[in-house]
Amino acid sequence: MSIVLRTIVFTLTALVFGSAGLAQEASGPAGGAGVPAVEATAKKSPASQPTDDKLSVTEHTITLAVAGQPLKYTATTGTIAMKDESGKQKANFFFTAYIMSPDTAAAPDQPGGEPEASQRPITFVFNGGPGASSVWLHLGIVGPKRIDFPADGIPGAPPYRLVDNHDTWLAFTDVVLIDPVGTGYSRPATGEDGKQFWGVEQDAASVSDFIRLYLTRYHRWTSPKFLAGESYGTTRAAKLSEVLADRYGVNLNGIVLISTVLNFATLRPSDNNDLPYVLYLPTYTYVAAFHNKLAPELTADLPKTLKEVEAFAIEEYQTAILKGTTLSREDRDALVAKLARYTGLPAALIEASNLRISPSLFQKKILQDDRKVIGRFDGRMTGFDPAPLTASPGFDPSYSAYNGPYSSTINDYLRRELKFESDLPYEILTGRVQPWDYGPAGNGYLNVADEMRSAMIRYPHMKVLIAEGMFDFATPYFASDYTVNQLDLSPELRKNITQTYYPGGHMMYHVDAVRVQLTKDVREFYQAAVAR
Repeated sequence: MSIVLRTIVFTLTALVFGSAGLAQEASGPAGGAGVPAVEATAKKSPASQPTDDKLSVTEHTITLAVAGQPLKYTATTGTIAMKDESGKQKANFFFTAYIMSPDTAAAPDQPGGEPEASQRPITFVFNGGPGASSVWLHLGIVGPKRIDFPADGIPGAPPYRLVDNHDTWLAFTDVVLIDPVGTGYSRPATGEDGKQFWGVEQDAASVSDFIRLYLTRYHRWTSPKFLAGESYGTTRAAKLSEVLADRYGVNLNGIVLISTVLNFATLRPSDNNDLPYVLYLPTYTYVAAFHNKLAPELTADLPKTLKEVEAFAIEEYQTAILKGTTLSREDRDALVAKLARYTGLPAALIEASNLRISPSLFQKKILQDDRKVIGRFDGRMTGFDPAPLTASPGFDPSYSAYNGPYSSTINDYLRRELKFESDLPYEILTGRVQPWDYGPAGNGYLNVADEMRSAMIRYPHMKVLIAEGMFDFATPYFASDYTVNQLDLSPELRKNITQTYYPGGHMMYHVDAVRVQLTKDVREFYQAAVAR
């Protein structure tokens, strides 16, 4: 674990762990305290567009947290008809673009005057799944609106509402939120087979083509360019970093990876893949500490404990698993005792699982005495276990808690405020894109880290920011560390990678303090990435 982890995570951890007892209670509106009121007006404005496109253009103003400055912006939302070179329509791509207006006040990172549009950074943003729309980053941290969660990020009862996001990334970049085909309102064109979009290579081809077309139509080829992805969106971003440059000559200034997975072998334990058991262990420790399942001496200095667990995972646990049946009884008993101490799980359960603790087993068993399961996306969150005798959780309380808030607010916001009309269902996280084609990897261990490494080597100006949530069971932070550590890069190129860690879940920005800190870190990353 890097120094960045100790300086950022543990500054915020006291806030998160200190609220553990209130984890399931609503605590009123989140954020905005002491921030000037927002002028939020929207009016329909005409848009010149090809007849096959369906776009809505509205104008707005928001007051930023940075020095309380007003920012005027234009929102363009709707579908662009994607066609092949013969003119045949292949798909309708849904997107929402937030662009700082030419007559706005000086942007916070452009003191002394407004930048030309072609000089201002532009960021293409997407989530993951595969099958997730961009709504999570859109209404969670990036856009000018966010869902009004309590300060700890855990939803209360409906109805849910949006509030102005004073920490929007619009303070330092224009943003284009993309819903890949099959998600949001994006759909294959009539008569087109969705399979041509639903796979690693297919997805990269269609999303890169959308980015190319957007840059062309909106005259942004000379802007500093960034990608920001979450979860499988980080897989997509790493892949695109090479595809965009090779296919269209789009060189990126940087990519932001939130809740990262580049090597799927780090996440999927199986009979022939023991690596994830090792890489999940520090997350088990962190979450067990939150739920008061560790000995007091381990929680008294959690940074020290995590460093100890990381070393144990690599130096002892991994070696013991590799030994298999040749591990002595004495060494096995000692290992079981250590695993029980670091995870809070019963020694008998660890022994019965042959020393291999899967994420689903931990989520199912850590609170079994209370008949509760914990969340996959956010290990702080718990729910009643309806089937205590099964081997894995029957549902994810952290997904169930967030699906409703995101679905209700995006459907209302797009129609009411952004003036986009559609009777299609807005697909938040859909299975319609399955089965996903993982290409040469089959439905196995896709690894796009090499594509990102290749782009970094050939385009050494490109910088990478990796942000991880410590309560995340979908993409554990130590798996991301492992992937980065395996990249064969020169010392100079390795300096282009920044790793940050936060006391939140997969969508770490749900926690007020984390959202503010992450936005600050991203802003500083952009400043470094566009510096000449």
